[in-house]
Amino acid sequence: MGSIDQSIHRDALPDFRNLGVTLRIVCIVLLLCVFAALCQAQSWAGAFDRFVEIAAPVQPALFLSLLALWGTSRVLRQRPYREGVLLVVVLELMVVAAVHAGLTRLMPGWAPAGLERYWLLTLAVTALILYYFHLRSRALSPALTEARLQALQARIRPHFLFNSINAVLSLIRLEPRRAEVALEDMADLFRVLMADNRELSILAREVELTRQYLNLEQLRLGRRLRVEWHVDNMPAQALIPPLVLQPLVENAVYHGIEPCARPGVVSINVYKARGEVHLVLRNPYRREGVHHTGNKMALNNIRERLSLHFDAEAGLRTTVSENTYQVHIVIPYRTAAPVMQAPAEAVA
Repeated sequence: MGSIDQSIHRDALPDFRNLGVTLRIVCIVLLLCVFAALCQAQSWAGAFDRFVEIAAPVQPALFLSLLALWGTSRVLRQRPYREGVLLVVVLELMVVAAVHAGLTRLMPGWAPAGLERYWLLTLAVTALILYYFHLRSRALSPALTEARLQALQARIRPHFLFNSINAVLSLIRLEPRRAEVALEDMADLFRVLMADNRELSILAREVELTRQYLNLEQLRLGRRLRVEWHVDNMPAQALIPPLVLQPLVENAVYHGIEPCARPGVVSINVYKARGEVHLVLRNPYRREGVHHTGNKMALNNIRERLSLHFDAEAGLRTTVSENTYQVHIVIPYRTAAPVMQAPAEAVA
């Protein structure tokens, strides 16, 4: 296992198309309006009226700002961080100037302060919000997060490696070609497990990785393990966090198939709906009888990484029925930028 990378944090603007980012911006602006109203009001009773007076002209500027940031998010994130920050500031100043001009024309009696004052306030609020996201980005991607991911990988490797080697050993004499293919699958799997897995991965690659894992488990469990794939509507080029599907399937085999003497079915359904990628995994479950103990480490780790990559737009939900355990992951549909795909298309 490589050492934990504690080197340089790559500064980047937040994804302004992300629902969680949008909600945080709205909350920060509204809290600043509340704070300003409390500071200026003569009494608690007048604080609400003052809040309405302050927030009323802020709302159209906030709405147009969010709309402009949403539309330019990809362009902003492709630029160097400092250049992106400068573009955000310029964009905000332009929005505020447009709103100021519009309100002055529509409501002549509004008698606003000079545009320079609103620009100064805009600079302060924009700087505060960008600094907040800068600090949040640094807090969510330190060595501790990578250490947790590598701890999860360390948990996977010994258990899976031991079982896989035993399965391959049983084939070497009787089916040497099958054993050779199994060893190749093992090499591919551990190459991925030991790689730097902080960047998003293509869904098709994660599905192929899971198929290789299940092929190895099939050697050991034989007819006890049945797998049903439902991937006809899978968006193959969608981006998801790496090592999300395979650990869930490993849990399904370990907790759902191994404790049962009878054959069991692991069902994997991957599809796209309403701009979201859904991964639904089902495996047998019995409330009584022998069970392998688990500490939910894989589920907690996946939840954390979903939050790190997609904030409030992604989620993981588990459902337990009388004889089925289901994990349902929802991820916003994202693909690599066209400029990143161009070299691959050219080679093809």
